[in-house]
Amino acid sequence: MRRWVGATGAGLALLMAVTACSESVDGQAEEATFSVGAGPTPSLDRFYGQTIRWESCAAYADQEVTGYPEDRSDCATITVPVDYENPDGDAADIAIFRVRASGDKVGSLLMNPGGPGASGVEFMAGQAQSFGSLDLGKRFDLIGFDPRGIGRSTPQIRCFTAQERDEARAETLVDMSPAGIAKIEAENRADADKCAQRVGTDFLAHVGTVDVVKDMDVLRAALGDDKLNYLGYSYGTKIGSAYAEQFPTKVRAMVNDGAVDPSANPVDENIRQLAGFQSTFDAFAADCINRGDCALGDDPAAATTRFQELTRPLIDKPAPTSDGRPLSYGDAMTGAGQAMYSDALWEPLRDALTELAGGRGDTLLRLADLYEGRDAAGYYTNSTDAFTAIRCVDDPRLTDQAEIDRLDVEGRRAAPFTDDGRGTGKGARDVCAFWPVPPTSAPHDLNIPNLPTTVVISTTNDPATPYQAGVDLAAQLGARLITFEGAQHTASLEGHDCVDDAVTEYFVNLTLPDEGLKC
Repeated sequence: MRRWVGATGAGLALLMAVTACSESVDGQAEEATFSVGAGPTPSLDRFYGQTIRWESCAAYADQEVTGYPEDRSDCATITVPVDYENPDGDAADIAIFRVRASGDKVGSLLMNPGGPGASGVEFMAGQAQSFGSLDLGKRFDLIGFDPRGIGRSTPQIRCFTAQERDEARAETLVDMSPAGIAKIEAENRADADKCAQRVGTDFLAHVGTVDVVKDMDVLRAALGDDKLNYLGYSYGTKIGSAYAEQFPTKVRAMVNDGAVDPSANPVDENIRQLAGFQSTFDAFAADCINRGDCALGDDPAAATTRFQELTRPLIDKPAPTSDGRPLSYGDAMTGAGQAMYSDALWEPLRDALTELAGGRGDTLLRLADLYEGRDAAGYYTNSTDAFTAIRCVDDPRLTDQAEIDRLDVEGRRAAPFTDDGRGTGKGARDVCAFWPVPPTSAPHDLNIPNLPTTVVISTTNDPATPYQAGVDLAAQLGARLITFEGAQHTASLEGHDCVDDAVTEYFVNLTLPDEGLKC
C-alpha cells in the first residue's frame, strides 16, 4: 500500500551467458542457464551468478497465521552489495518467498505490495494460498521479496524501540505557534539523529528505490529469468517505473497498480493524496449515514464536522482503552486513515466511531496498530521506520518555508476531516529536513524509448494514489491504462474478473488490454 501522510499538522548492461546451479526444493541441484545484465562493472558478476539455496519458509513466515501451502512454498536469501559503486564493500541479504508454479511455467513473477516499508515476504505468505490457485499461480513462480532494510532482509532499518514507538504515538504535537513548531522540529531532528546512530549513515544512504531496483535485477538473474515479470502495487509502482528506467531491455511484462507519479512535486502529491482521503471519507460517511444509527449523524454534509467533534477532544484528553494505552488524537487519525484503504474496513470504523462517541477508543487503536505494524504483544515490524528512511532519500528535502506553509494550509483545506483546528498558517519542517544523508532521487518525467508496452491500473476513487497519477504514469511509460471504477486502493488479483483476466492474459501471453479498458 501507499502510506498516507496522516493528519494535517502532525550505462548499458554487460550481457553475459552463464550457467548457474540453483537448488530445488528437494535439495537436488538443477541447472539453469540465463542471460545476465551484469551492471556497470564485472565485479558484480558474483552477485548476478550466485546460487539460490531454497529452504523451508518456517523461519520467514508463520504458517499457522498466514496459511501458506508448505508443499509449494520455499524461501531463501540472496546477497547484494550495499553500495553498487563499491561492490567489494559491505553486503546486504534480501529475503525471498516463492510459491512454485503448478503448471507449465512461463517464468518468475516478482511482486511488491508497496509502502515504502511493506514486507513482500509477509505479503506473499499471506496471499500464497489464494494467488497460487489463480491461473497466474499455475504459470509463474510467484515471488515476494523484502527490499533492502525491510522485514527479514538484513541489515534492518530499525530506528526506535517498541517502547519509544508507543511513547511517540501517545504524544500529540499540534501546537503550531512558534514555540510549538520549534518543539516539533527539535523532536524531528532528534529522531533523525537517533536513526543515524542506530542504523548507520552508510546503510541509510543506500536504502532508496535506485538501489532497490538494482537488487531486483540481481534477483531476476539469480532466479534464472532472462527478463523480468513484475507486478507492483502502490509504492511498488515507483519500484516498477524506476526498474524500467534503469533496465528497459530487461522488462518482459510489467503491471503497475495504484500508481505513484515519478514526476510529481512531493508537496502537490501530498495535497492530492489528502484530497483523495477526504473523498473516500465522504463516501464512507454517506454509507454510514444511509445505514442508520451512525455516530456521524444523519446529514452527510455535516459528517466532517461531526467527525471533528468526536476526534478533536482527544488532543487534550485521550480516550481510555482496555489495552491500557489511551487513544491519542494522532492514533485516532491513523486508525481512520487505515480504514480508507478498503471498504472492507468501513464496518470496523463505523463501530469505532460509535465506541468513541461513548467515550472509549479500543477499535480505533486496533486500526492504528494495524497501520503501524504493532501486534497485540507490543512488537512492531520495521515498516514505519523503513517508510521514513526510504521517503527521506527518495524525495527532495522540504526546507522552503513557503512550501511548508502551503502544504499545511492547503492540506487542511483538501482534507478537513484531518484538520485538528490548531492551524496558524505555518508549518514545521519534517524529519526528512534533518535527515543525515542526502536524497538519491528527484522528481522527473520518464522517457524510456526501449521499453516494451507495459500496463498501468488506476482506480477512480483511490484515496492513497489518486486516479490522475495513474493516467500520468501510463502516459510517461507509454503504457496501456486500465481504469477500475471503485473506491479502494489498488484493484488487481482481488476478484475483479475484468481486471484479473486482462492482467493474466498480459502476463501469460503478452496480450495487451484493449485501449481504454474500463472495469
